[in-house]
Amino acid sequence: MRAAVMRDEKIVVDTVPDPEPRTGEALVRTLACGICGSDLHALKHADLMAEANREAGVPSVMDPHRDIIMGHEFCVEVLDYGSDTAHRLPAGTRAVCVPILVRPPAIYALGYSNDVPGGYAERMVLAEPLLLPVPDGLAAEKAALTEPMAVGVHAVAKSGATERDSAIVIGCGPVGLAVIAALRLRNVEPIIAADFSPMRRKLAQLQGAHVVMDPSEGSAFTAWSEQSRTRPPLVFECVGVPGVVQSIIKEAPPQTRITVVGVSMEEDRFKPMIAIVKELSLQFCLGYSVEEFAQTLAAIADGTIDVEPMITGRVGLDAVADAFNELAQPDRHAKILIDPSVL
Repeated sequence: MRAAVMRDEKIVVDTVPDPEPRTGEALVRTLACGICGSDLHALKHADLMAEANREAGVPSVMDPHRDIIMGHEFCVEVLDYGSDTAHRLPAGTRAVCVPILVRPPAIYALGYSNDVPGGYAERMVLAEPLLLPVPDGLAAEKAALTEPMAVGVHAVAKSGATERDSAIVIGCGPVGLAVIAALRLRNVEPIIAADFSPMRRKLAQLQGAHVVMDPSEGSAFTAWSEQSRTRPPLVFECVGVPGVVQSIIKEAPPQTRITVVGVSMEEDRFKPMIAIVKELSLQFCLGYSVEEFAQTLAAIADGTIDVEPMITGRVGLDAVADAFNELAQPDRHAKILIDPSVL
């Protein structure tokens, strides 16, 4: 099969062996796969990602010096099954899936594994029990955004947000947009969103932000104070760049809860004493639960979460490398989707 492979810090298209489903696994065809900001980071900082995962005790860590087929935001078509599976979804069913595959003693994060291909390939193998059928009428490219939007749903859940809260979202890339959509589901108001990109600020409005602003023109905390003073805001760091957490700690009012969602591959520094004096809460989060993943798919299917404006590009495998370059320019794209069938 054809795949876009991360090899020697580059994306190259190559022919690789077809994956074979094992016990409890499904063989699927990739219909659509999103390019994640974490994929851009991995291409540039794969060694740092692998080191951090080892230090965190992750059961299976990728080797950045071997081929990796990335892609963890996908919608697929079921083709076949390995042995001893329930065949719960008939062949031809469109599905999404939490991108985890367990092959004892290893646990593979699909898209960041040397041994199991992600969605930048024509075919994949997935855990049969984790497959969720895509509702009729929902386009594959929209269903593929279940994974990134579930990140926002999980982050907002971890923050403990209720309709009594207001929020500040720093960074309106796909992660920030997912957080804004999830905050709106919980009736949080007002939502202040900050980003340097005019395009991303527009997308933030479409997802439900009440106030959008350019950080070069003022502070998001000032904008928040002009809207709501009843309770300290919930703050979501959705940039993943060193220095942002410290800037939030410095500006946040006392008792603020900060949720870090942006993925930084580099070391960062902040002054704990400032956070201590203000009694700030700092929460880091990753991924989502299976239940949150299913809830997100349902919200996209019924239109409660509208992902259509976020899809700003579509490419085949041969254009993936160019798409990575395009995504490095924040004013050009939000989410580019790969369709491996496009030549």
